[in-house]
Amino acid sequence: MGSLGLSAASYRRIIGSNDRVRVGVVGFSDRHRNDHIPAFLRSNQEMNFDIIAVSDIWKKRREEGKDFLAQKFGHSIQACVNNDELYNIKEVDAVIISTADFQHAWHTIEAVKAGRDTYTEKPLAETMDDARAVLKAVKDSGKIVQIGSQRRSGANYHAAAEFIQSGKFGPIVMVELTWNVNQPGRWRRPATGSTAP
Repeated sequence: MGSLGLSAASYRRIIGSNDRVRVGVVGFSDRHRNDHIPAFLRSNQEMNFDIIAVSDIWKKRREEGKDFLAQKFGHSIQACVNNDELYNIKEVDAVIISTADFQHAWHTIEAVKAGRDTYTEKPLAETMDDARAVLKAVKDSGKIVQIGSQRRSGANYHAAAEFIQSGKFGPIVMVELTWNVNQPGRWRRPATGSTAP
């Protein structure tokens, strides 16, 4: 998969199966709490991964993250007021980036320049300029970056792609896509009057 993605098994072979990979979290989001952590906990012991720190500039999220992760992992979690503080923790080997979509590219560049491998939530970038900047930073650093693949790895999406490519629809001359989302509370937090990534 090149420098922009590697399986956990391949990663383990690179660093050595006896070396614990200590992970920091950049941005404690709902997706991190509800999706990343359950997935992480399914294989972290076998793969010898641990989360040791969380960075979030919003105090509410930072404290929620610290408490939530401490409960899940059974040890204290260092809470960092910003990413500079996180990257000053020498023990942090890699980070999970789960900030707002428009921040993913910058945070990935920041992480690899700080010498950390990343799992970056999708989408990697919102512009081609940002995508190229990430690619350059990753290549220059030699770090490993894996991008979240929601809607890319599901069997239903592969089946749809195969059906389209088979020609069973006939010539496709136009595609129109609409996505309507009605999820009250997803973006607004009435108790705080704020938005959430």
